[in-house]
Amino acid sequence: MKKFNTQAPLASRFRTAVLAVLLVVIAGCSGLRLAYNNGDTVLYWWLNAYVDLDRDQKGWVRDDIGKLFDWHRKTQLKDYVDILHTGQKQLQGNITQADLMADYGEIKHRTQTLLLKAAPDLADLARSLKPEQLAQMEKKFKSNNDDYRKKYLSGDKDKRQKLRYKKAMEQFELWFGGFSSEQEAIIRKASDARPLDNEIWLDERMRRQQNVLNLVKKVQQEKLGKDATVSLINTLIRDSFERLEHSERKAFFDAYQDSTAQMVLTVIKIATPAQKAHAVKRMQGWIDDFNSLATQAK
Repeated sequence: MKKFNTQAPLASRFRTAVLAVLLVVIAGCSGLRLAYNNGDTVLYWWLNAYVDLDRDQKGWVRDDIGKLFDWHRKTQLKDYVDILHTGQKQLQGNITQADLMADYGEIKHRTQTLLLKAAPDLADLARSLKPEQLAQMEKKFKSNNDDYRKKYLSGDKDKRQKLRYKKAMEQFELWFGGFSSEQEAIIRKASDARPLDNEIWLDERMRRQQNVLNLVKKVQQEKLGKDATVSLINTLIRDSFERLEHSERKAFFDAYQDSTAQMVLTVIKIATPAQKAHAVKRMQGWIDDFNSLATQAK
């Protein structure tokens, strides 16, 4: 990418974009291959919505996103296959919370690897942004935060619990199919046992945004070169992954993580053999698709 010296508030938001694309893929929709094959376009338009890419930026941004996806296809999809094979075995055995945490750690590692790979391209884009593009990004941040407040900070505790339970059930039904009313009641109880504080999650979102904006100011004021900008972005990425372990809110994060793992274990425990077979079959479909996609690398 070209080298310019302006604002760079993309590291954290790019992480969200990449994860969104991966979630579309990992969600196992019927059009998984189509979704993945169009992931570069989805990511491009997501970035464009945040910064309103100019005529010069559009070409090399598309090119770099394409190269990132090609690298991902060549080097990462086989790892996803291994993770899914492990998941299949665990569902058919006696999975523990330690197993779930190990799975989470593996996915976290793969995600961080992807983001660090993207850091040089992010640095190029960051250094090419203009003041009006930064203003557009700040406007988008504010709009997203307003939407979050309307959706997750409105209503009483029961309403918020119900919304969170509904989102969890969408994922569980994707994996296991439908649940009986008795199973749903058990899952709802496990979901409600998780700590509920959406104000914390909003504050964490805004903290990340401010960290990115601080990075922008440093790049702009000190006229940093690419290497220095890459270093800052890498630090920001690593810090975001380590936040749960070193935050002043560690007790809350630990409680949320443990109770979420317990909820997942509860679902697996009460799942019928047919429901577990449904999950294993869906995973196999993803495995087949990932293997196929990996062979299509340029």
